[in-house]
Amino acid sequence: MLVRPTAARPRSTAPLITLVALTLSASALTACGSGSGSDPDTVRVSFKQSTDNSIRVMDTYLADMKKQFEKKYPGKKVELVPIKAPDSEYYTKLQQMLRSPKTAPDLVYEDTFLINSDITSGYLKPLDPYLAQWPDWSQFIDTAKAAAKAEDGKTYGVPDGTDTRGLWFDKGIFKKAGLPADWQPKNWNEVLDAARTIKKKVPGVTPLNVYTGKAAGEAATMQGFEMLLYGTGDGTSDPLYDTSAKKWIAGGQGFRDSLDFLHTVYREKLGTDVATALDPNIQTLVAGEMLPKHTLGIDLDGSWLPQAWLKGSGHEWPGWSSELGLAPMPTQHGQAPGKVSMSGGWTWAIPAKAGNPDLAFDFIRTMQTKANAQKWYIANSGIAVRKDVADDPAYATAQPGIKFFTDLVASTHYRPAYPAYPKVSTAIQEAMEGVTTGDTSVDKAASAYDDALKDATGDQVVQK
Repeated sequence: MLVRPTAARPRSTAPLITLVALTLSASALTACGSGSGSDPDTVRVSFKQSTDNSIRVMDTYLADMKKQFEKKYPGKKVELVPIKAPDSEYYTKLQQMLRSPKTAPDLVYEDTFLINSDITSGYLKPLDPYLAQWPDWSQFIDTAKAAAKAEDGKTYGVPDGTDTRGLWFDKGIFKKAGLPADWQPKNWNEVLDAARTIKKKVPGVTPLNVYTGKAAGEAATMQGFEMLLYGTGDGTSDPLYDTSAKKWIAGGQGFRDSLDFLHTVYREKLGTDVATALDPNIQTLVAGEMLPKHTLGIDLDGSWLPQAWLKGSGHEWPGWSSELGLAPMPTQHGQAPGKVSMSGGWTWAIPAKAGNPDLAFDFIRTMQTKANAQKWYIANSGIAVRKDVADDPAYATAQPGIKFFTDLVASTHYRPAYPAYPKVSTAIQEAMEGVTTGDTSVDKAASAYDDALKDATGDQVVQK
């Protein structure tokens, strides 16, 4: 639910058609030329290119896959069609491209956050006939498969990894604050108390980062709010969506408690200043500057952060693994299972109007061999969704932190990836922003969320 930037992935608002987005969409359509069907021997692959010019993990990986594919299939070609844009504009441009056979690529990179919206719109092709003939599909874990499955029971994407979330903390700042180097908070109060201690004893640093507001988009919803909300209650049911009733859940006590946590962070000035918190570049600022420069004590964030610090990234930080600690995000009161994580991820999908769908699936198979999948997980600081890779000791020891974040899969949650979710996410961000700025009380923000939820879901709402 990267959200996965590509330096801090998943994590943005539902598409908004703005003048900038429309301009970018027009350039994307032009870039697609006369459409994928014009050359039966070329597979056109569209993907999100990072807006940070120093981060080209996906570009490097796909260039390697292109070489492998063209060697394996003589006479066939791969044309890479990068879309360089922030997440929300990427979604807008992609949907524009998918509407016509003249502009639709053969293969697209789809966030699980929005894949069901594109499925419902008829933009994607079901992959079940291909998957039934592909032995490697049995290696993918069930939860990852479910992320790309629609309400019609068909699968529309092949996941290329997942992610988990937890607490990153600066050991040097903790030492100055007199906090333990092996810090493992047991409840929300212990997280807030550590931030308060940092504020008191280590002036000049930000004690705690929790993403919030509309500018951070899905990062605010998933890394921020849902990491709180899914840690309320007894952990046995989804607090956003009632699967038995097939209705969305109005904001109850857990919802209000999550907003109150956020309100506390910004009211007590434990987070960044409000202007910085609501800056669209907050994720790049956190990963590229605040953590490496030791100006942030605790960061509630994702497993993918190290990709911003690897050699050649532009934000190289060779000492990160010894200078940062990791802790699971605890549940509200320490109730079972004691910790919480959210997971998202991206998938490779074939547009319904693709000119060369068979060739596109051959490219998926090339990318998703065990060796190539493992290469991608490590390069992208991702979490394996193939069982054979997860069981490989070479994967578990390839990079510090991989085992920690992979172990969180056992207690992770997935967003209710139904077509209304993007609008629900936006409603959550608006509630968060209100309590962050102090313009709205927790109760009023929760009440406004309930109203927005009814509008977003066609009044498919249940009180709990």
